[in-house]
Amino acid sequence: MTTTTTKADATTEPAARETVLDARGVTMRFGGLTAVRDVNLTVNSGEIVGLIGPNGAGKTTFFNCLTGLYVPTEGEVRYKGQVLPPKSFKVTAAGIARTFQNIRLFNNMTVLENVLVGRHTRTKEGLWSALLRGPGFKRAEAASEKRAMELLEFVGLEKKAQHLAKNLPYGEQRKLEIARALASDPGLILLDEPTAGMNPQETRAAEELIFAIRDMGIAVLVIEHDMRFIFNLCDRVAVLVQGQKLIEGDSQTVQSDERVIAAYLGEPIDETPADEAPSDDAAPADAPSGEATSGEAPAADDASAEEAPAKDETPAEDKAAPADDAPTDDATPADEAPAGETSVKDETPAEDEEPADDAPSDDAAPADKAPAGDGTPAEDDTPADTAEAAKDAAPGKENDA
Repeated sequence: MTTTTTKADATTEPAARETVLDARGVTMRFGGLTAVRDVNLTVNSGEIVGLIGPNGAGKTTFFNCLTGLYVPTEGEVRYKGQVLPPKSFKVTAAGIARTFQNIRLFNNMTVLENVLVGRHTRTKEGLWSALLRGPGFKRAEAASEKRAMELLEFVGLEKKAQHLAKNLPYGEQRKLEIARALASDPGLILLDEPTAGMNPQETRAAEELIFAIRDMGIAVLVIEHDMRFIFNLCDRVAVLVQGQKLIEGDSQTVQSDERVIAAYLGEPIDETPADEAPSDDAAPADAPSGEATSGEAPAADDASAEEAPAKDETPAEDKAAPADDAPTDDATPADEAPAGETSVKDETPAEDEEPADDAPSDDAAPADKAPAGDGTPAEDDTPADTAEAAKDAAPGKENDA
């Protein structure tokens, strides 16, 4: 019994792991822009493989290369060992079907008619058969309708077979697109963001549907940005970044890879060299110098504090003799106008006294600077001469006025 079971397992294992898709060195250039660079990827039968990456990583472009919408600049794509022709309808006939990131349905056709469109690669009836509508055509049409209804029942839309596609809710339109892709009886189906725009309930229903497709023996290659969805769904996950395959492995391996985390966070893919790491620690070493600088501030404050009394002493001396300082600034005007002194004194003697009293207050500001600039303290020792000079200075001001 044990030997028989082992032989059965050995017989069925190679068939279960048959390579359905084999992309080798796929490169796609648009002029000077390389959208996909040397990507290798394999998908086995009965396997769900995820393809993730940031926006602009080249995922949809890679899908277009696989399905014949784009002809790869370099590399080749094989389906079950055969190189695929560079024509999309021939790729579909070979056994690869796909859905699109943006839903592409025939909106003014019924749900059933949309699925029947996907059956055209599996029917042998031509133009004349359709025009004549002979028995063979009717049998083929009945078989296609039966298969289409089975697929609608599979995705849960059999009760809406006669509804227009444009009247379906968003989640059901996604299901209809998958049913149309399944109508061509593919061995591999490519799903481009099948849960985009869905709520959590619709996402869970789509996940169960994809598992059911896998159970039918159809391999699945899916692009998706919902990481929880993709890691719960896929057997293997490949990561594309800037058109290159960064890593491929199971969900745990991909989630823990630092390069994948950096790519999704927007950081550079290349890690910072270890030699540059100490540069971050250099800042604390410089901190003491900053503290020393700040430590010098009190010394400067002390110096300014010492200078402050010196500055205060000079105003004290000025306050002691405000009348002595005023004439020093007015001496020159008094000498410049000797001729007018006599007439002013004779005509307005009463006015001479008022300027004399106001002169110290008007000249108080320059008085602080005068002693330092002239350096002639001898004037303070001759109060009598200073008083006479003050009287002479006052008429001089009136002359200037």
